[in-house]
Amino acid sequence: MGGDQIVRTLLGDEVEDEHGEAIREAEGETYAEFMPEVKAFDGAHEMIGRLKAEGVRVVLASSAKEDEVEHYIDLLDASGLNDGYTSASDVDSTKPEPDLIEVAIEKAGKGSAVMVGDSVWDIEAAKRAGLDTIAVLCGGFGEAELTGAGAVAVVETIDQVAGEILTG
Repeated sequence: MGGDQIVRTLLGDEVEDEHGEAIREAEGETYAEFMPEVKAFDGAHEMIGRLKAEGVRVVLASSAKEDEVEHYIDLLDASGLNDGYTSASDVDSTKPEPDLIEVAIEKAGKGSAVMVGDSVWDIEAAKRAGLDTIAVLCGGFGEAELTGAGAVAVVETIDQVAGEILTG
């Protein structure tokens, strides 16, 4: 869930209206300090490579700021593997709204698609865009929560994602 959504969701309309921008600014400054500590999941680069080798178009649909998404792509060593990305700057509303997913589908050249995500917000955004979601147990949500939100499959590791996509 992007910063445009999370303050209101967690703290309500009054806090959003009075303090939303200040909270987002403080979050951005704090997150920037920790960004060097962010690591890619083991197997993520290989998963993207395997999907690309099988002809799958890969677009990262993130609610993050553009510079953060570019940092993540560098961490994944995926600049030559992905077919583009979305960021919060591409849309008016981030997840769980479907806007980012719709932009990602457009960047992928339309056609059939599946969402890979790790949160109930990813699943909700995908459902609103008409996509199924394969959920990975790495975002702090349990299998029951992800299945309950509508994930068509829940996997424990990144390594299992490509298999689900290619056989699903």
